[in-house]
Amino acid sequence: MHEKAVHCSATLYLKLAILTIILCFLNVKAALADLRVCNNTENALDVSVGYKSARDWTTQGWWNISSGSCAVVQNGPLQARYYYIYAADRVAQGAWGGSASMCTHVKRFVIEGADDCAARGYDLTGFFEVDTGSLRDWTVRITGHPPSAIEN
Repeated sequence: MHEKAVHCSATLYLKLAILTIILCFLNVKAALADLRVCNNTENALDVSVGYKSARDWTTQGWWNISSGSCAVVQNGPLQARYYYIYAADRVAQGAWGGSASMCTHVKRFVIEGADDCAARGYDLTGFFEVDTGSLRDWTVRITGHPPSAIEN
């Protein structure tokens, strides 16, 4: 009888260990369902993100991402296919941007709408497009030197 109890106890511990591993794996997969920006440059970056929300275009910023680090700029599974990123390197006085014009602000912001930026007291900034396909998790890696100068 004692031998059977030990066997049942060992089986129970094995099942609990397997269940724990499975739950940890699922938790990690859920935590990875984000839009992340990684800074693989020499200097810290100030990053802003733009996307089409349910109501309008929305931009948010700033995330200060130190060299060699990553930041989550959109939590949870991605809802849009296209996201837009602008990253500024204040030390090198350069930026990674593009032709998608959206509103930003000098201080932390969440801005709805991409029209009439200046009239609303915002800056018009060019973002580059990120096509995530149908994936619910994406990482943008900023590398090298800024391709353009920051306009003041």
